[in-house]
Amino acid sequence: MENTKRACSLSPAKRFWYNSTRDAAFSLYSPFVVCMASGTLDIDVFRRYIVQDKNFLQAFAHAYEMVEKCLDCVDNDARDTVTQLRVAVLEELKMHNSVCKEWGVDVTKEIKPNFAMTKYADFLHAIAMGSANMAVLSTIATAVEKTKMAARTICAMTPCMRLYAFIGHKLESLLQIDGNNHTYKNWIDNYSAVSFQASSFQIEKLLDKLTISSTDEELEYIERHYKQAMKLEIEFFYAQKIVQGSLVPLIRLHGHLEQQHFIIFSDFDLTCTVVDSCAILAEVAISNATKHDQCDFDFHNSKISSEDLKKSWNDLSRQYIEGFKQWMQGVLVSKKVEEFNYKKLLDALEVLSKFEKLSNLRVIESGLFKGLMLDDIKQAGRCLPFQDGCIDFFEKIVKEKKLNTDLHLLSFCWCGDLIRSAFTKGGLDALNTYSNDFCYEGSTATGEIFFRLESPMDKIETFQKILNSKKGAKSLSVFIGDSLGDLLCLLEADIGIVIGSSSSLRKVGEHFGVTFQPLFNGLVKKQHQFSKDGRMFSWNSSNGTLYTVSSWAEIHAFVLGSDNI
Repeated sequence: MENTKRACSLSPAKRFWYNSTRDAAFSLYSPFVVCMASGTLDIDVFRRYIVQDKNFLQAFAHAYEMVEKCLDCVDNDARDTVTQLRVAVLEELKMHNSVCKEWGVDVTKEIKPNFAMTKYADFLHAIAMGSANMAVLSTIATAVEKTKMAARTICAMTPCMRLYAFIGHKLESLLQIDGNNHTYKNWIDNYSAVSFQASSFQIEKLLDKLTISSTDEELEYIERHYKQAMKLEIEFFYAQKIVQGSLVPLIRLHGHLEQQHFIIFSDFDLTCTVVDSCAILAEVAISNATKHDQCDFDFHNSKISSEDLKKSWNDLSRQYIEGFKQWMQGVLVSKKVEEFNYKKLLDALEVLSKFEKLSNLRVIESGLFKGLMLDDIKQAGRCLPFQDGCIDFFEKIVKEKKLNTDLHLLSFCWCGDLIRSAFTKGGLDALNTYSNDFCYEGSTATGEIFFRLESPMDKIETFQKILNSKKGAKSLSVFIGDSLGDLLCLLEADIGIVIGSSSSLRKVGEHFGVTFQPLFNGLVKKQHQFSKDGRMFSWNSSNGTLYTVSSWAEIHAFVLGSDNI
């Protein structure tokens, strides 16, 4: 909901980009970009790539020319902007041969564009020619109609500019790997330069200007061009044939080998979901009590009014927050370690585990969930909102039978039925789920909870049992989590991925020497190491390093790669 509201408040160009950030992640995590960012990309691969620029620049120059025809005598300011952009492209074309020579390309040899470049050029040509022909040849085309036609073409060009500016900016911060000796520093400098970033903003501003009078329906139509152009850009990056070993997609190295297990673990609350399941269960209990209040219905929970349940839940929440704050203060008041210290972290989390179990005991004693119906729980699960991209990721793994991958969900959720029903929306109700469960009489909750996973110590024990069951087979483990309860598992996994921005996780982790590093940055460093160590390379995170992501799209791109290939 928040993402939708934010997107709606943006200008068309910004909104189109915001809606394409998932696609941008797939380009960033492509083998080509990762190897180039690490400075280890084979030079011949880059040469084949750089030659494609000529076809790209020619397609852009032609498209700008067609847009100028649309805007002639219609919008002089917009036409002048297009002219500036076209002149800049023509200048790049003039310099193309010399740039290629700098990279050791024999410009006398004709190199045919790859299929992905051809698809994008043909797509852009078709839109540009269609718009120009309709605008120039039609005697009934109005100024507004011509403007809309120009907008379609500019919309098909904008994502390419925006994507290259995004990649250039991301890679600029990684140049320290080899400093000025980075093989592809000139390329990165070009696309991270202020001038190129300005050109990206300029074409976005132009798109906003051309769509200012467009209706919502027209904007939806125009955005389809944007999405298609972005899809073709992704295909272009993945079409670059990498001759060296690449760490991405991760599944390519580990999920197709019969003798090797690829094991993915995930937390549930706020890792997969947008809201915490504890609050949802409490909400269902209070809602049901409200109905019983109104109906004066003699039921299992009828002796507890909705007001009493609200007060009980608020008291439980307050006690938990206060107790957790006290634990945090007790941890952070101790001296911060100078380097990663797993033993001290373990000692601190053992104290937290005792507190978690005491809090759960209070929940049972409150009788909060006594009388709750199983059907109501399942309905709440089916309505539970997930993080964008989470279900897509799990579906891809489960439905791809050839992947030698195990998927396990480890959760502190009080009710496993809520989790299982939540995953029915993706046909994933058969996931390996480890959680707690309500006790029932028939289909009515008794208020008791059968606990399996209450604390960080319970979770790490379950995690280790699953790994130990795979002993004898080579395996790679990935754990995806968001909170302190996941910290030990994140550290024990070969690759620990933190999604979200839990301040308590960061504060406690850093206090005991845990390092939090953006996944892409860490991946680029690992790729650099992989190119040197080869088969001796290891992901193992026993040094206390965890990798952070902002979305499931990053995880999907890292683990599985693009859906388009």
